[in-house]
This record gives sequence, structure tokens and C-alpha cells, in this order.
Amino acid sequence: MTKLYEKPIKSCPSDNDIRKGLKEVREMIPAVPEKRLLMKILNLIDLTSLNTTDSKSSILQMTGKVNSFQGRFSNIPNIAAICVYPNFIPLVKEKLTVKNVRIAAVAGSFPTSQTFRSIKISECKMALEAGADEIDIVMNVGAFLAKDYETTADEIREIKAAVGEKHLKVIIESGLLGDNEQIFRASLIAMDAGADFIKTSTGKINISATPETAFVMCRAIADFNSETGIKVGFKPAGGIVTAADALLYYHIVNYCLGEEWLNNSLFRIGASRLANNILSEIAGERHDHF
Repeated sequence: MTKLYEKPIKSCPSDNDIRKGLKEVREMIPAVPEKRLLMKILNLIDLTSLNTTDSKSSILQMTGKVNSFQGRFSNIPNIAAICVYPNFIPLVKEKLTVKNVRIAAVAGSFPTSQTFRSIKISECKMALEAGADEIDIVMNVGAFLAKDYETTADEIREIKAAVGEKHLKVIIESGLLGDNEQIFRASLIAMDAGADFIKTSTGKINISATPETAFVMCRAIADFNSETGIKVGFKPAGGIVTAADALLYYHIVNYCLGEEWLNNSLFRIGASRLANNILSEIAGERHDHF
């Protein structure tokens, strides 16, 4: 049976479709967003620390801020998840006291996806055993660019089998893929292979999330849903810093996928500085809680 991603890419939006769609999206964005919308966006954030300099102290500090958030801002929903390297998962698991905040780990040889497949699978399993609720991996970009789509898909499929019922987010590293048709095809491959979310970027290369990429990926999700009835989530990440940035991505998801996707079961934003900027907009004064 022909796999969905092996069919001719006819439904990838054209450059003109993207320009027109993004123009309409921007017209939807209110000049002054309501606080309840900003609160909703805060609850979509995967608060992320993926630095070479991360340490027990820095991860403890981040986890403590998430724990203390509700005590300081009782009327505002907390973030969706804490996202860290897998070696810090036991620490976060031990110290995180907030029940509705998930623990996410990057794994599978993040950010390059360049090692033995068995090691990628083992690392994902180890992260889950340590307490991760969600796993973020990078698609085998080298295999994809070589048009070895079978290898690309099989690897994701094997990792998803190892992850089981836990959420698997697959990063397509859109900034390396070259054009919108490639981004669309990579999205279909990841979803067809079992991704629960597709994610734009690692944030480790020059080009991370862009509105154009988000539009293409969300259209791919809509097509996949139309073909299969399966709802796959979307996660833009990398360079999303301001409330205005987040609002644009929120409205792209709304425009392409609808209100059903506007919750943290199907929509996340990967960021490190965004949470404080959203919180400051909500409070009307500068806050550096996170």
C-alpha cells in the first residue's frame, strides 16, 4: 500500500497561498490581546533549558520557579511542561511538585540525530524510565535529504514503538530542509510514522521557527487529519520570544486547524524567555519569575 508521504505532494500550499493566509492571520490578531488569551498561551509553553552549561543548580532553580508559580500567581495557569536533557529528568521528577506540569526530555541523540539507532531508542527508553512524560527527538535529517524516506520513517516508527503511549514529538529541523514541499513531506513522514506532535526546530541552527514554516506544517496536519482522522499536535520552537511572536503562532494554528487544537494537548510552544514576557504582559509590569 502506498504510504501517505509517497503520494505526489499536491496539497502543499503555494508561496501565494502562504502569503495570503498569513496576511489574513495577521488581520485576526487584536491590537491589544485580552489577558485571558495571554494566560492561555502561557499554559502552552514548554519551558526549556537545553544549554551546554546546564547544571544541577540551574535545573533545580528552574523547577523551583515552576513549583512556586501558583503561589505567586494563583489566578494564572502554569506552563505546560519542563523540557530538559535526559540526564536531568530524575532531578526534575524528584523536585517537581506541580501535578499538571509535564516532564519532557530531548532524546535520540539530540540535536543532530547522528548515532546508532539502537542508542537513540535506548536513550528514549532511559528517559522514560527516569520519569519523562514526553520525548522530543530529531528526525534523521540526513536520511531525509538523501531521499531515503523509508529509513527516516522506520526510525521514527521504532522509537514510537519504544515510547508507547507517551507523547513523541518529532522535530523536522525545518531550517535545513530547503523548501516548503520538503517541510510538508517531512511533516507527513513524521505523522505517518507515529509522531504525536511535529515540531519545527531544535533552536540549535540559524533558522528556527518561522510563520511560513508553521503555516505549511499546520496545513500538513490538517491534510493528515482529513486522510486518517488522527489529530497530531504542533510545536513551534526556536526564537519565539515576545508575546507578539506567540500570538502570531497561536492564530496560525487557529486559522489552519481550528479551536480544537488550541490547548496544550495539541499545541505547544518551545521557549525559554517567552514565559517571562507573557507574564509581564498579563501583569502589566516586568516579571522575571521564570
